[in-house]
Amino acid sequence: MQPLIDNARTFGQRPEEFARLAEGQAPEVLFITCSDSRVVPALITGAGPGQLFELRTAGNIVPPYASERPTSEAATIEYAVEVLGVRDIVVCGHSHCGAVGALVRGDDLDAVPAVRDWLAHATPRPSGAAEDPEVAEGVQSHVLTQLLRLRSYPCVERRIAQGRLALHGWYYEVHTGAVRSHRPRTDTFEAL
Repeated sequence: MQPLIDNARTFGQRPEEFARLAEGQAPEVLFITCSDSRVVPALITGAGPGQLFELRTAGNIVPPYASERPTSEAATIEYAVEVLGVRDIVVCGHSHCGAVGALVRGDDLDAVPAVRDWLAHATPRPSGAAEDPEVAEGVQSHVLTQLLRLRSYPCVERRIAQGRLALHGWYYEVHTGAVRSHRPRTDTFEAL
């Protein structure tokens, strides 16, 4: 923790670098990814402050849209699309994902009921080889499911129909740093 504290102390000693951020934000991309500490959106994309609007959830799950019971995730998506006017949404899964791995293997999660109940939103259960530590196939199928789920959000559906929003599925390999993007034409994940 101490190195993080030390950096935070010196971080604010360059106010001239951050003054423009007080004027507001205008990110072009909503980046939805896992809460995993090995996945750092700004590092992966090279984005600076104000360029990405981030939504991080366990397993990069986009819960079903339900207007009668709004979620934090739905509010974040709606705000990014309707208020900030993002032009792109990236759902980025990653190798060695504990959440997707647990789903693929069918792990008993009764000891962590909040995790178990959250992961229930990942239906259908991702496919893939249970013995694969990277869970590549499972994560990639899971990313595609989350993209479909996003399309069910009224604000997303409307903006796509208007040609004002594009969705992207990414797969990040934590062990190599490589990023692959889903290509709908071939239904494969290929290098960016």
